[in-house]
Amino acid sequence: MSRFDSSISLSGLFGGNHRKPTIILLLAPFLLTTFKYYGSTSFFLETLGPLLPQLEDPHFYAALYTFFASLLLMGVIPAFVVKFVFKESLGEYGVQIGDARFGWQAFVILAPIMMIASWPSSNMSDFLAEYPLHPGAGSSPQQFAFHAFTYLFFYVGWEFFFRGFMQFGLRKSLGDWNAILVQTLASCLLHIGKPGGEIFGSIIAGIVWGIVAFRSRSLLYVLLIHWLLGVSLDFLIVYF
Repeated sequence: MSRFDSSISLSGLFGGNHRKPTIILLLAPFLLTTFKYYGSTSFFLETLGPLLPQLEDPHFYAALYTFFASLLLMGVIPAFVVKFVFKESLGEYGVQIGDARFGWQAFVILAPIMMIASWPSSNMSDFLAEYPLHPGAGSSPQQFAFHAFTYLFFYVGWEFFFRGFMQFGLRKSLGDWNAILVQTLASCLLHIGKPGGEIFGSIIAGIVWGIVAFRSRSLLYVLLIHWLLGVSLDFLIVYF
């Protein structure tokens, strides 16, 4: 058998050290495409909403649907694969406190920068058309608080998938920098359809947050930074 024939055999794809990166890189397009097409607010409003005419505020439920679709497709399913297919600890994928001193220092520095950076976006027409995912989030302080809380589930799924499942999962096979760049590539592509500034910003954020995740050995700090970025943008849009 030639080297080429051997390299494209199933044993070459799933055997030995190739097994984990193969599973991760096969699941990534499948799960992300499923989320993009069937986990969006537009899918709920156009396909599921009409089946539920009793809903008083379809946009409210559409936002919840997207938040929990992210949690399921990008959080729960990959976590299941880590535990029962790879038979590894979630702590190895950043689900731990890690280096708390570095993590909180990074949070204190980066969170205000990200929140301030969201100010110009809050006045741009393309961002105003996109956010908040629940347009009625600003109808009352209680409604916004609920929106902010449930939004966290979206980011839990997002961060576990990109900075956890992909980045930590590909680290041994690709090396630190390539693992960061691959998850940045994937997360950037999932932003297609969002405002242009957000797409380009996701490249910088993907690299910076990837470094913080590796350095802190935890997803906690980048999760909170990312969540605060999203919540602050929504807050500025609905209240200013």
